Amino acid sequence: MATTIPGSLVNKTKKFFMGMPAPTGYVPGVGRGATGFTTRSDIGPARDPTELPEAGPVGPSPQGGGASSSGPPPKRARDNDDGDGEDLNEANYDEFSGYSGSLFAKDPEKKYKELVEKFHKERPKIQQGFSDLKRQLAEVTEDEWQAIPEVGDMRNKAKRNARAEKFTPVPDSIIAMNMNYGQMTNSIDVNSGLTTPFSSGFMSTLGGGAAAKSGIMTPGWKTGVQTGTSTDLDLVKIGQARNKIMDMQLTQVSDSVTGQTVVDPKGYLTDLQSIIPQMGGDLQDIKKARMLLKSVRETNPRHPPAWVASAVLEEQAGKLQTARNLIMEGCDKVKNSEELWIHAIRLHPADVGKTIVANAVRSCPQSVRLWCKASDLEQDVKDKKKVLRKALEQIPSSVKLWKAAVELEDPEEARILLTRAVECCSSSTEMWLALARLETYENARKVLNKARVHIPTDRHIWFAAARLEETRGQKDMVEKIVSKALNSLKANQVEINRDQWLKDAIDAEMAKCPITCQSIIQNVISLGVEDEDKRTTWLLDAENFEKENAFICVRAVYAAAIKEFSRKKSVWDAAINFEREHGSLDDHEAILLKACETVPEVENYWLMLAKLRFVNKRIKEARDTLRLAFETQGHQSEKTLLAAAKIEIETDEFERARELFNKAREHAPSARVWMKNAHFEWCLGNLEEAKRLCEECIEKYDDFYKIYLVLGQVLEEMRDVDGARMAYTRGIRKCHGVIPLWILLVRLEESAGQIVKARVDLEKARLRNPKNEDLWLESVRFEQRVGCPEMAKERMSRALQECEGSGKLWAEAIWMEGPHGRRAKSIDALKKCEHNPHVLIAAARLFWRRPKSRHQEMCPIGAPLRRFVAVDCQESDELAKDDRGDSGSDD
Repeated sequence: MATTIPGSLVNKTKKFFMGMPAPTGYVPGVGRGATGFTTRSDIGPARDPTELPEAGPVGPSPQGGGASSSGPPPKRARDNDDGDGEDLNEANYDEFSGYSGSLFAKDPEKKYKELVEKFHKERPKIQQGFSDLKRQLAEVTEDEWQAIPEVGDMRNKAKRNARAEKFTPVPDSIIAMNMNYGQMTNSIDVNSGLTTPFSSGFMSTLGGGAAAKSGIMTPGWKTGVQTGTSTDLDLVKIGQARNKIMDMQLTQVSDSVTGQTVVDPKGYLTDLQSIIPQMGGDLQDIKKARMLLKSVRETNPRHPPAWVASAVLEEQAGKLQTARNLIMEGCDKVKNSEELWIHAIRLHPADVGKTIVANAVRSCPQSVRLWCKASDLEQDVKDKKKVLRKALEQIPSSVKLWKAAVELEDPEEARILLTRAVECCSSSTEMWLALARLETYENARKVLNKARVHIPTDRHIWFAAARLEETRGQKDMVEKIVSKALNSLKANQVEINRDQWLKDAIDAEMAKCPITCQSIIQNVISLGVEDEDKRTTWLLDAENFEKENAFICVRAVYAAAIKEFSRKKSVWDAAINFEREHGSLDDHEAILLKACETVPEVENYWLMLAKLRFVNKRIKEARDTLRLAFETQGHQSEKTLLAAAKIEIETDEFERARELFNKAREHAPSARVWMKNAHFEWCLGNLEEAKRLCEECIEKYDDFYKIYLVLGQVLEEMRDVDGARMAYTRGIRKCHGVIPLWILLVRLEESAGQIVKARVDLEKARLRNPKNEDLWLESVRFEQRVGCPEMAKERMSRALQECEGSGKLWAEAIWMEGPHGRRAKSIDALKKCEHNPHVLIAAARLFWRRPKSRHQEMCPIGAPLRRFVAVDCQESDELAKDDRGDSGSDD
């Protein structure tokens, strides 16, 4: 029989109970005093302790039990409310109520409702405690609500107005006390040492004697250091010593050659900082460049750029003397290098530079730059003249030297020098023109003729001759000279650049020579331009001249364009607009007269001319203009007749205006003519005549909405409400998209007391014309007028949802708010409609009414808008006062 060995005897590390189920009622850790614990996985997800208890299941579970399948196991039968188990027999099943029994059985949710009520009684919500106060809010009036103060900053004053950080200077006593902190001394003060408070301790005399107090002192160390006989510190003497040391340093860096300091005492520290960026790079890079340049100099010592680069490198590295030595060494080895001498003069002081430049001009006598540098180094004008005269002896063909010499002379001496200069530099246009400016008229003509012979390819000589003739009053010669210049340059194979000549025209205008300017443009305006591109190109040239403020050039271009395209309306429009913006009254009238003469069939030019004369109080000339327009055109048009009638109305000639209206209805009938005539009669108080004209117009032009507006307002003034309502209704049927018709109809119903009808009409208008800001605005204002502020707020809320970007609605919404809510509403409006004029004006009015400190915090644009609105309102008040004063005087 086989013997079974327990596993625990085979494997000592494995307990015998491992892998076996736990006994009933076992709690881990109970032997150690633990009472058991549970984890999150045991109790499921967390729940709010304020949640209501779950209701029990209604009806049987799918498994046939009375509890839910996901809940805990069911309790025993004695825990049930009914005390009886549910009978799941098939005979007890009902198709309507299942196994639950009869419909009149006990309500299964009753227990849950009781638990809910009990829970609410024991733990009521916070909001339930304020329910009675909420109900009392319905009794609060509008004034009480507006009187509630705005919530401000509840922090204390110290936190709201935080003070700036203060810095207190350190007292001199603290500075003196810490001056010798950390220093050592070879003697011990008798009043310091190591002292012990213990009576049984020991006393140690270190360099002191029996009276010296030293030892260990509890709880800390007391160590004193004495460096002198006095503890006072004189900061004034320290400052004087510092200034003396600085003065000695500045004296040491003075220049040994001239005796003048090369350091600015006031800007000494700033100059020290300027040394840092001059190095231009890393020190290793400078060393490497220095080695490379040294190799170049040794390889080819007669290469000037190597010496120049070496000197510049040393200059940037801050070694000015080394740079001077290198550049002078290069000048000794390469004496004919102009660049080397220029840099040598630049690196040395003025007195040394004169010596260097003297050697330079001896080595390079043909160098213009060296002679100019020599002249610049001289301080006296006479010395400058001497240097330039010597330079001209060496280089008589240098234009630069001649110009420098002429600039130093007076006009008479300059003329003599220029006479010699044009002989030596006969190809210099500047010299010829300068000489011509200094000569008399006759001599200037001779000089310019000689200049044309020597320089036949320069156009500036011809332009100078044209300007010369213009200044002498020889205007006929200007056109001939410019034309001859063009032919001569072409004969000498000179390319004519159109853009350059147009720029020369601008220069001529700036030189107060308008005839020369016009002649240049007339001769080159068509140069290189195709026939089909002329009109576009010329109009573009006129725009460019206008940007340059060359108005004479613009008029010359328009004159050429009108001459070429006399029947083109676009050319005339451009010329007329230019004269209206930049020309005088006479220029504007002249161009309009010319347009009427050239293109009489264009009616707008006659009207513009008549308006110009009428505005300037020339009534008779305005009438004559329109009469001439009738005669020239051969027929009477609507615009001309209405303009003539307007002139008579403005001058209070009502009978003549009525005759013109009758003539207009006969010869140029149109809906606009009928409407203007009806409006005219309405303004004069002839309501019956105005009504008759409106009805006749509707018979002929029933789709013209303005005539319905006039008819409705005329009937309103005649107290015919039904007729006005009918007129507006007929107009809406024909033109349902015209918003003014809907608005006038609503206001009519409102004035008649039909509030409900008016509200219905507004609703119809909004349905037929969705997202219309004017209708929504009228709806809001209508509710305000009829005394329904709550309805007005509701309409405004809906309006802002439908028309979010409407400035009119946002401006109205600002003023609908209370005094405390307008600020927030204005900020929202500015965010939505930042550049809308209605919002800006509403915000400006709000800022104007507030104190200065408040509106500046709200918006940075408040100040200018506040000033504008204040001025505007002030002017309006003054105008109103003037009107009242005038009416009083008339009475």
